[in-house]
Amino acid sequence: MKTPKIFSIANQKGGVGKTTTAINLGAALAVRGAKVLIIDLDPQGNASTGLGISRETRTQTVYDLLLGQASAEELAKPTDVENLWIIPATMDLSSADAELMSTSRRVVHLRNALRHRDAHYDYILIDCPPSLNLLTVNAFVASDSVIVPLQAEFFALEGLSQLLLTVREVRETANADLRIEGIVLTMFDRRNNLCLQVEEDARANLGDLVFETVIPRNVRLSEAPSYAMPVLNYDPTSRGAIAYKALASEVFARNATSQVVENV
Repeated sequence: MKTPKIFSIANQKGGVGKTTTAINLGAALAVRGAKVLIIDLDPQGNASTGLGISRETRTQTVYDLLLGQASAEELAKPTDVENLWIIPATMDLSSADAELMSTSRRVVHLRNALRHRDAHYDYILIDCPPSLNLLTVNAFVASDSVIVPLQAEFFALEGLSQLLLTVREVRETANADLRIEGIVLTMFDRRNNLCLQVEEDARANLGDLVFETVIPRNVRLSEAPSYAMPVLNYDPTSRGAIAYKALASEVFARNATSQVVENV
C-alpha cells in the first residue's frame, strides 16, 4: 500500500511566504494529478481562508485531530481545486500548545493522528505556525521532511540556523528519519542586488538543499488569497503560478527517485 509523503512547511519567521507556499505548492501538486491534503496548523487559519473555507463552517478543525477527537478523514474538507483537501484551523488552536504540554507524549499527538497515513493521499503538507513551538515540533515529528520558505533578505540565513537546529534535535529525540526536503527562496526580485547576494550565499552554504526554483515577488500571488483561491486558479499564466508549478516539478523529481537531501 502506498503511503503519503508528509512535508512540514516551516519557518519561525513570519511573513516569508510559508502559507503562500503551502497553498500554491499543494495546488500545483494537485494539478499534476497528485492527491494532496493540507493541514492548517497555524491558529491564524490563513491557509484555510486562502482556500475558501469560511470560518462559519470550521466546526471541527485540526484542534480535534490533535486531541484525538476526530480522524483526518472526518476533518478533511474539499477545496475548489480538484485533488486538494484541507483540514482547517481556528484560533482555538492557540490553546492547544498549553493542553499538549500537560500530556506525557506531547510531541507525538499529530504523528499518532496520522499514523495510518491514509492511502487516499499522495502528499500531506503541514502549514506550521511562525514559531518553533510545540505545534511545530508535533509537525516535525509527524513528517518525513521539511520544506523551508526563505525570504531573500539580509537576515534570512541568520534565522535559518535555529530551525535547522530544531530539526536536528527532533531527529535525535523523536523522529530519526526527518530530513530537510529543501529550502525555497521566496519574494525574490532579480533586479535587487541584495536578493542576488542572498541567493549566492544560500547556494554556496547550503548547496543542493536549495531548490533551483525561486518564487518571485508577484502581485498576483498577493491578490489570490483575497479571492480565496491559489494563484494557479486566479492567474495561471502569472510568474507566481509558473514558479510554483516549477517547484512542484522539483518536488516530484526528488521524490520519484527517493533522493531527499540529507545533509542538514
